[in-house]
Amino acid sequence: MAKPIVDGLETDLAGKAKVIRLDIMSSLGRQAAGHFGVRGLPALLVVDNKGQVTLSQVGLIRPGPVRQQVELLVSP
Repeated sequence: MAKPIVDGLETDLAGKAKVIRLDIMSSLGRQAAGHFGVRGLPALLVVDNKGQVTLSQVGLIRPGPVRQQVELLVSP
């Protein structure tokens, strides 16, 4: 259910933010989940250019707050 929402975010945020999808079953996905403290799936994280999580959503992905957070991070 999250895939269409994330697909839409990827389109909407093109040129503003990178959307990176990780498979929790891969080694890299498990490492990232551990690093960022992901405890449930699906999970969406907005990470700033310093590697700090500025927004975290688990379960139902709400695109509005994601777009708002990205706009805050990219605005001068």
